[in-house]
Amino acid sequence: MVLLVAELMDILDQSVVLTALPAIQGSTGAGPAAVQWLTAGYSLMVAVGLITGGRLGDLHGRRRILLVGTIVFTVASLLCGLATGPGVLIAARVLQGAGVALMIPQVLATLHVTFDGENRSKAFGLYGAVLSLANVLGPVLGGLLTEADLLGLSWRPIFLINVPVGLAVIILGRRFIPESTAHRTADRTAHKAAQTTRHKTAHKTDRLDLSGMALSALAIVLILFPLTEGHTHHWPLWCFAMLAAGLLVLGVFLRHQQHKQDRAPLVTLSLFRDRQFSGGLSAQLMLGLLCGLFFMTWTLYLQRGLGMSPFHAALAFVLLALGELAGATTAAKSAGRFGRRLPQAGALIALSSMAAYGLEISSRQTDLTLLTMTAPVVLIGFGLGMVGGPLADMALAEVRHENAGSASGLFNTAMHLGIALGTALTALAFFTATNGSPDGALNRDAFTSVLWWVGGALALMWALMFCLPKQANGQGQE
Repeated sequence: MVLLVAELMDILDQSVVLTALPAIQGSTGAGPAAVQWLTAGYSLMVAVGLITGGRLGDLHGRRRILLVGTIVFTVASLLCGLATGPGVLIAARVLQGAGVALMIPQVLATLHVTFDGENRSKAFGLYGAVLSLANVLGPVLGGLLTEADLLGLSWRPIFLINVPVGLAVIILGRRFIPESTAHRTADRTAHKAAQTTRHKTAHKTDRLDLSGMALSALAIVLILFPLTEGHTHHWPLWCFAMLAAGLLVLGVFLRHQQHKQDRAPLVTLSLFRDRQFSGGLSAQLMLGLLCGLFFMTWTLYLQRGLGMSPFHAALAFVLLALGELAGATTAAKSAGRFGRRLPQAGALIALSSMAAYGLEISSRQTDLTLLTMTAPVVLIGFGLGMVGGPLADMALAEVRHENAGSASGLFNTAMHLGIALGTALTALAFFTATNGSPDGALNRDAFTSVLWWVGGALALMWALMFCLPKQANGQGQE
């Protein structure tokens, strides 16, 4: 449970700030660019650090790195709450992202090495439920704490609330989270044989691959930064130059890792030879892409296409998130009995509900209300909720325990990269049709076309899940 609270803090902090942005802008004098970097700086730092954070857990202890990350995150949250200007606030948000990058890979990695069988599936199901719960709580909590203006602090409690929660995770984590490292796992499986080898090579395998870390961070920044900023600047030439440079650096990084495979690489490339992991990773990328594409355009459709207030638009998100929570709870109760059929069923439910929602939008036009869209929206959330936990469970099931942190870092990075790709696709799928116009008809038509893209991503995600086993935890893997 302590692990899941750490995960909850991360997801909450991504969404809780959104509803408080107007208040933050008013009290700090932040301009539009600064407001954007309050979210983009955090997300970019998380994405850059996930692979390194995962590997640090493998080498130096997953509990230890999680607690270090929690300390960094807690201190950064305090700095956010005390910030008086946008510069300090953005810097503190980036520091929060660094803490999260250390924390989050350890959650999946520790679940992976600690649980097995039915308990493992239940643990990953609860992980999916926590993600859904955070999606419900984030916008609501941000709005409530800002509106309450506790002690005249306005938006600051959305960050300060992390301080007691972070301290609780640190205290309880030291007591209840089991420690695990790559070496301890190796000792269990081949104690005597590994012991001699480990003494000879400890000076090599205990070192973090610093050059690999720098190359991976540079590649991710060069790829994610233009995807995040491209639309804002109308896709100038430098965006495409950065993307090309990012792909080049990524190639150099992979070549470097190939040469480091016998000397503690940052990423174990043999992971990608496992069909189950590569398929799950690709499906996770598609899940991130469709989320990045759907949620941003849905917000604009609700407010511009239907004329909803921000409050009513937030209620629509709550409906979807409640459906997601129900789907994740259903997945948790199944305890892995249905293997890949469960997340595939979720993808098909989301796809058919998305199609029904598109037909409803086309037929009702401006007459569509929150009440009349409840059924398809809740079902979309229900389907998506059935995907997250089981997908993580089965994608990581065959990963060797000593590589759990590295695999978890890659898995989380796939989600962040997918969201960035989906956000970038909004320029092609939505903004080219609306050209920034608030016209309701234009926004409705553009969003209907977006649903085709989202449906295609859902169908591809469903197909990629055939790489997962018929039974969870590798029982019946083809």
